[in-house]
Amino acid sequence: MPAVSPIGATVSGATHHLDDINGVPLHYVTAGESGTPFLLVHGWPETWYAFHRLIPLLAERHRVVAVDLRGFGDSGTDAATYDEATMAEDLHQLIEQLGIGPVHVLCQDISGGVTFRLATTRPDDVLSFTGIETTLAGHGLEMLADVLHGGSWHVSVLGTPGIPSMLLPGHERELIAGWAYPMMTGPNGGISSSTVDEIVRAYSREDAWRGTEGIYRQLFVDDGETRARAEAHPLRVPVLAVDGINHPFTESTLRQVAAGDFTSVTIDGVGHLVAQESPERLAEVLLSFAGTVDGAR
Repeated sequence: MPAVSPIGATVSGATHHLDDINGVPLHYVTAGESGTPFLLVHGWPETWYAFHRLIPLLAERHRVVAVDLRGFGDSGTDAATYDEATMAEDLHQLIEQLGIGPVHVLCQDISGGVTFRLATTRPDDVLSFTGIETTLAGHGLEMLADVLHGGSWHVSVLGTPGIPSMLLPGHERELIAGWAYPMMTGPNGGISSSTVDEIVRAYSREDAWRGTEGIYRQLFVDDGETRARAEAHPLRVPVLAVDGINHPFTESTLRQVAAGDFTSVTIDGVGHLVAQESPERLAEVLLSFAGTVDGAR
């Protein structure tokens, strides 16, 4: 696809694209020229740039695509819908347009529901499934919204339609740099101030909270849909669960929805944002896992 100049920060060896996918301008970067492809899907408060240190490490052996979900990063923010089903269809159409399927799909944090839906509605798109510090509606996500039992206020606030767009513009740095990143990273997180600046830039765009509202709202409208989907269509591709500080939360979630080969790894000394905090260790885990999957084909 045609390349575009990066709007914000970039990384050596990555090419930026902005294509009309499923009716919305979707920003993504590509790297690597050979090997089975990885599709990297960010969480919150993140964009594709959450993987900027991981991408070169994977691209030595694999093609890599890192996407900004609709309503996030430098993707479009003026669509009518921002729900999980639509985001999953965006990913399917991106894979189809690039002609790269099946892919090793990787999600971090709140994008677990989007990528799980992709894997269960478009199984031919997915070669393996990796979840990093993630969970699903009906399988543990509710715990994160239960403030009386250790959950966090932000899950409910971000999932309330219109509230983030009303209250958060103008306070992006206070929320992201002042609260979210210090709370989510471990003592040796090593996330640079320039990385935080890039994330703040992306969340300071006009209508930049619409994607956040849509993806978090799924918890409150799911009504058992994800659990029913998991029972009818469990993951049959190889699954890798990667936990950081919240071990064994990801493992516990994904074991409930996996029906094939399952691997779990805990990366010590990091917080929640594993791809940003420990890209070298994560790359080792991913390359080993992908090598096993590819070797079994």
